[in-house]
Amino acid sequence: MPILLPETNVHPSHLFDGGADQEGRRWWVLHTKPRQEKVLARQLVQADVPFYLPVVERRSVIRGRVMPSQIPLFTSYVFLLANPDERVTALSTRSVVRSIEVRDQAELRRDLAQVHRLISSGLPLTPESQFRPGVMVEITTGPLAGLRGPIVREATGNRFIVQVHFIQQGASVMVDDLLLTVVRG
Repeated sequence: MPILLPETNVHPSHLFDGGADQEGRRWWVLHTKPRQEKVLARQLVQADVPFYLPVVERRSVIRGRVMPSQIPLFTSYVFLLANPDERVTALSTRSVVRSIEVRDQAELRRDLAQVHRLISSGLPLTPESQFRPGVMVEITTGPLAGLRGPIVREATGNRFIVQVHFIQQGASVMVDDLLLTVVRG
């Protein structure tokens, strides 16, 4: 069984560098049919429509071999940055159940950029399906410097959570106290 190469999960690759936000585009949250996130992503790449599908690596043991795979961090969600025509292209793929309008464009973009940075860091992530109260902090050093979010203290250490407020989900990583500064106000 051949191992598939990772597929495009952010298009264009500079999506969070500010280049694709212009041209009358808005963020939309697409709720997909079950297990259709990657199908939709392939179709959006082919149509050259900007999107973000956060994926994380999962390793499974199959017949004694470790097999890595890329799975969506947020099941059944693809984040689309589109003008009206591009949105129609996405909706016509038959992979989308519904398109959800995003009122706070800046907040969603900021949340997605933080998730993208968290995934790009290569640190082991844990999906978070519930928000837990925590002290707001900013990471001051290391590959995640500048990220802001709540910190939850657990018996195993400090869990830093990046939240996507719009869908009430997020991801977390374990961090050291020395990397954090409490955010006031």
